[in-house]
Amino acid sequence: MMTTGKMMPPAMQRLIKGGDRSMITMSGDYVMMKQVEETHCPDGIEVNVKRVLQIVEDILKHATLNADTSAIAGSPVHGEIVNDILEENRIIDQVSDDILNLKALTGVDAHANTLAVFNMLAHFSWDAKLVLTMAALAFNYGEFWLLAQARYSNQLAKAMAMLKQMTSIMDHLGELKSRLDALNSLIQAMLEVTRCVVKLKELPSAYISSEVPALSDAMAHVTTAVYWTIRSAVACVSQITNLTTFGYKYIASTTEAWELSTLNHKLKNIYEHLQKQIDICNQYIEEKQYLEAYQTLLNLFEILHNDNMKILKALIYPKDDILPLVEGNSKKRVNIEVLRRRNVLLLISGLDISQDELSILEQMHSESKLHATQHEIHQYEVVWIPMVDCSVKWTDPMQKKFEALQSTMPWYTVYHPSLIDEAVIRFIKEKWHYRKKPILVLLDPQGKVVCPNAIHMMWIWGSNAFPFTTLKEEALWKEETWRLELLVDGIDQTILTWISEGKYIFLYGGDDIEWIRKFTAAARQVALAARIPLEMVYVGKSNKREKVWQVIATINVEKLSYTWQDPTLVWYFWTRIESMLFSKIQLGKVDEDDPMMQQIKRLLSFDKAGGWAVLSKGSSITVNGHGTTVLPALLEYDQWKEHVSTKGFDVAFKEHHDKIHNETQPCCRFEFSTMMGRIPESMRCPECQRLMEKLTTFVCCHDEAVPMMRWWE
Repeated sequence: MMTTGKMMPPAMQRLIKGGDRSMITMSGDYVMMKQVEETHCPDGIEVNVKRVLQIVEDILKHATLNADTSAIAGSPVHGEIVNDILEENRIIDQVSDDILNLKALTGVDAHANTLAVFNMLAHFSWDAKLVLTMAALAFNYGEFWLLAQARYSNQLAKAMAMLKQMTSIMDHLGELKSRLDALNSLIQAMLEVTRCVVKLKELPSAYISSEVPALSDAMAHVTTAVYWTIRSAVACVSQITNLTTFGYKYIASTTEAWELSTLNHKLKNIYEHLQKQIDICNQYIEEKQYLEAYQTLLNLFEILHNDNMKILKALIYPKDDILPLVEGNSKKRVNIEVLRRRNVLLLISGLDISQDELSILEQMHSESKLHATQHEIHQYEVVWIPMVDCSVKWTDPMQKKFEALQSTMPWYTVYHPSLIDEAVIRFIKEKWHYRKKPILVLLDPQGKVVCPNAIHMMWIWGSNAFPFTTLKEEALWKEETWRLELLVDGIDQTILTWISEGKYIFLYGGDDIEWIRKFTAAARQVALAARIPLEMVYVGKSNKREKVWQVIATINVEKLSYTWQDPTLVWYFWTRIESMLFSKIQLGKVDEDDPMMQQIKRLLSFDKAGGWAVLSKGSSITVNGHGTTVLPALLEYDQWKEHVSTKGFDVAFKEHHDKIHNETQPCCRFEFSTMMGRIPESMRCPECQRLMEKLTTFVCCHDEAVPMMRWWE
């Protein structure tokens, strides 16, 4: 029996002094590795490596002095898989006994003992050799700590603990702590290397081959990794055996703790290298799977289907292991089958979808449901697809924001953004032109895209656009005319009443309060002089919400004109106008010879360039002009007032306004946020009809700070 002697075994001396190069280089000594490889002659014996490793991890997880013994008793792993590893149990028992019989402390070289284990396991694969050896170690180490933990509560364990000198060992834990810590640290390093070897074996051959450098490099180090892990297992079992055989005095005096520390360092280096290569392999596999998934999506949308299930599963969640949707009213999780053979509107947006957008969509959703029931058309459902950047770490604030949005939506929602695959996100961005603005993609009961973005129809015509197909969109435009109802329908009943009464109405906008004061004052004076019933409505701007709200407050205080008190109405007005343009872009008709479209383009251009005004008589719009032409036309009333009695106020004003307009010949400019999906490659100026130059600029304001595409002549 060894006690306090200062001499170390020859192998240990080589280990510490560095004489044995194989101990400090990852590739290992060529001769030793050659000997190990010569023992390897697998004959196809199957071992459930993954499940055995689960049990090993479970045992070693609890094999510490402070482990919760109740957790050991209630561990679920054993009950689930014990019947599947009966053959492995026999092998593990044999390996455990053989390692114990090696008598590593008799002076036999550690390499020779390790080779003996390899000879025992000659017929198994490399990962099976490793896992079976780890199981043998777990058996010994687990038994050691089980007795230590159970000796107070179980009489049998107490008696066995006395025979194995556990009582004296536990009484001197303070002296043993550093040695036990070293043992635990080494075992953890062994587990990490074992997991790496198992992961390498599990890499899908369909997506990666040995020709990939990272995999080739990792596989070249498997023999070395298995060797040093098994050699470490032999050292650990020896330590445990000596501890229970000779008591705490032996451990307190031996220098073999140095061996554990050095082996620990060795295995950590091996683990870091293998894990790095595995990470590269996983990235390679993910890229291959990503490209495959993306191509699968492309192919799915090119063929006809009996129903929409393949399409919806590919977009939302392809597996059947969870319920991927949440029902809007009950908030219960449901299967994707609830959408089978339905018209499905996919509401695609980020977590920054505004309450303005949601409130209008909710109203239209309710109206559309009623509309569909009344006309007995195939029922449709809305599903929210949350778009989140996969590269951004998911945080608690993001989770709370997502849950808050989900809780308010009356339609189906995806259970969690993480269900949406990265390839699906790319598909939605590239094929459906999603940027950051919400879109509504309509799929028919067979999963075919019948409208790439129905949200423009929603904003313009509301439930009248049902069933939101491209054909319906084209039909609605054919029926439409350039009239005031097109601009304000569904926004304000007061204006609709003025229209029905045949009043003259000025819609005007901008954020220059001085221009607004001059314009409203001039308009009132002209109306009094011409003796016409005139109303004015301030509709703000498409951005700069805070500035617009300040202007509204001033207009109300000074009683300059009628205003909308709800900021959502201002947002909705401009969203509808922009939707008119994007609807035409989506239909490929933005530059057709369409007088109505030219007026819409003018209005959007005016919004970016100062004050403007639209004059209508009842429903009929007569003037759509910029502030630099509308205000002078009003101020020059004396020059055209004589025509009011013969031509009418609206015609007389239009003729003088157009004269000023023709003299100044202002051209237009457009700014498209890159958050918009479909930006035209070219656009003609609505004034001179020449192609406009396309430039890129960056605009920052209170409402948004996003890159913009700017068109001007």
